[in-house]
Amino acid sequence: MDVDTRLLRYFVAVAEEGTLARAAERLFVSQPALTKQIRQLEARLGVRLFTRSRTGMTLTEPGRTLAERVPALLADWDRTLRETKSTADRAARLLRVGFMASAANEATPDIIAEFTRRRPGRRVEMRQAAWSNPSAGLADGDVDVALLRLPFPGQSALRTAVLFTEPRRVALPDGHPLAARDVIPFRDLWEEPFVAAPASTGWWRDHWLAADERDGHPVRIGAVADQPDDWLSAIANGYGVALAPASAARFYARPGVTYRPVRGVSPSRVGVVWAPAADADPVVQDFVQCCLDVLRPEEAAT
Repeated sequence: MDVDTRLLRYFVAVAEEGTLARAAERLFVSQPALTKQIRQLEARLGVRLFTRSRTGMTLTEPGRTLAERVPALLADWDRTLRETKSTADRAARLLRVGFMASAANEATPDIIAEFTRRRPGRRVEMRQAAWSNPSAGLADGDVDVALLRLPFPGQSALRTAVLFTEPRRVALPDGHPLAARDVIPFRDLWEEPFVAAPASTGWWRDHWLAADERDGHPVRIGAVADQPDDWLSAIANGYGVALAPASAARFYARPGVTYRPVRGVSPSRVGVVWAPAADADPVVQDFVQCCLDVLRPEEAAT
């Protein structure tokens, strides 16, 4: 009997979260769809995995046995897939670069051009990640190196070189009363609803809400978005405002959305990030050096 790994991942989410509602939010699926998948898994296995009640989902004895074994099984399968893909990419002389939003802004093409000059025959594949994956796949081994907004969850386990810093701005609907101002004190935004990243991103979401820069004032969430297009639509439609790097005004200009400077909020940083295991990888280190040469030429030369 074959069981789809997707069903097992759904099972693990429900087992860990304890409720269908929280698990559905974590998986970005509807609750009825998740319920259907759990029932499908139970039907395939021929056992009842959960006891359902008003308070949530409780594992049965067979469910506990499965919950103990499945995470290791999925981890082994994921590792096998990553190693298989990595072997194929090395054979194809491909460097996988994960990134969020606009990567290293206008410098990204220059970095790739410099890397291609140093490594003739090598090809760079840029892989954009959703905001629900703040390491852009690097933490899972899906990419070799990444251009990321700092800080992000799991950063302490990876190598990081800061490339540049830029101020944050606020994105507002065109008709918002504050959109007419030249500069907006962050304090004046505290009562506004914000468009936020998914809750599963933890303190990365809190950073972009500047949750620790509000003197304890609670954050109001008006909408949740996982991709730039959805984020822009939510802002333009008046569901909330959002903090963004100053470069977003260039890369994500859209009718209906106005960007304004903000006073009293910390800036955003961009870094090149790699796994400790890649310290000995000359291809990854060449890419890191290209980032430094293009964006920090004076330091790279010393």
